[in-house]
Amino acid sequence: MNRKIAYIMSRFPSIPETFILREMSELERQGWDIALYPLILQRLAVVHAESEPWIPRVHKLPYLSAPVIAANARAALRAPGVYGSLWQHALWENRTSPNFLVRAMALLPKAVYAARLMQREGVAHIHAHYATHPALVAWLIHRLTGISYSVTVHAHDIFVRTAMLTTKMREASFIAAISEYNRDHLDRVVGPWMREKTHLVHCGIVPTVYAPRPHAAERAARFEIMSIGSLRPYKGHAFLIQACARLRERGLDFRCRIIGEGEQRAELEQLIAHAGLQNWVELVGALPQEQVAHLLPTADCYVQPSVILPTGRMEGIPVALMEALACGLPAVATELSGVPELIRNGTTGVLVPPSDANALADALAAMHADPARAAQMAQAGRELVLREFDLKANVTHLAALFEQVISQRA
Repeated sequence: MNRKIAYIMSRFPSIPETFILREMSELERQGWDIALYPLILQRLAVVHAESEPWIPRVHKLPYLSAPVIAANARAALRAPGVYGSLWQHALWENRTSPNFLVRAMALLPKAVYAARLMQREGVAHIHAHYATHPALVAWLIHRLTGISYSVTVHAHDIFVRTAMLTTKMREASFIAAISEYNRDHLDRVVGPWMREKTHLVHCGIVPTVYAPRPHAAERAARFEIMSIGSLRPYKGHAFLIQACARLRERGLDFRCRIIGEGEQRAELEQLIAHAGLQNWVELVGALPQEQVAHLLPTADCYVQPSVILPTGRMEGIPVALMEALACGLPAVATELSGVPELIRNGTTGVLVPPSDANALADALAAMHADPARAAQMAQAGRELVLREFDLKANVTHLAALFEQVISQRA
């Protein structure tokens, strides 16, 4: 059986998207041949060590080049009806979103070129992460070549940016949903027929990478809070900073470290300065996953303060939350999307309403005041992650779906 899978994602390498990187690496450990097709090859100051061997293997897809022009000319001459219908479908179905319309026009020539590359190297199946632009390119290649494709759906790609969603979902061989919430959402938004072809495939972690935190007796007196996530509005860091101001007013001796980088840094720095929290809250910046795994056990509590934006954008199930639980950290998170599938209120952690700084502060103070209960929840959280969010087990499930599709087509 041909075990060559083309992976399409928006950007590579990407600091926040460790889940895609780990999934590809585990698939290769299980004997699959992965061809990497990011829509954009990024140059970053900080990259995960695990990304480095993949970078030379990236298939570069320029927006405009002689090979891209040649591939499109060849496609238009050989099958003008198919080529013209691709443009017609892509433009018509994305007409309601100016952003998607422009991206579709830019990506379609890339997709034609990628289709030729995939045929040359004998790709058996395509897997796209996110139902937005990666799924569009997978659909275009499928229409040109007949190569089957599947999609992992995450968060904003089905909650907010839904142009052409039904078409991309219908023609996929299967859909992998990272949460039951996503499965139910597709059922409601796209149609009940989606449930049969949508499979729950959690993102996963390698448990041995995340050492359990030391016992409380071995720790410093200062309460260490940690949060991980790109500095974007839907991550809710502004509410965490407000919660920290309330904790300081209560006289709690703590430090809060926020690991991540992004567009909101300047705004968050101003919030910290305005509240006079420079000695309590630190924006650490982006770190590779190896350093994150080293730092997590130094915390006493992990917090995921995510919110729902007016556009509807929100988290799926943050992988950082899985990592924190794997380290045996007590966790506080906001109740949205698939988060309650990981943080079961009062059992594996504490859930609070989104955008509620007072509730966040109360939950964090309670964790500090009752370390025995916090430790009990942390242990239950670690057991849940080891049981349901193990990378090897979940990738084995995904690989079985690939195998089924390829075998049926053969």
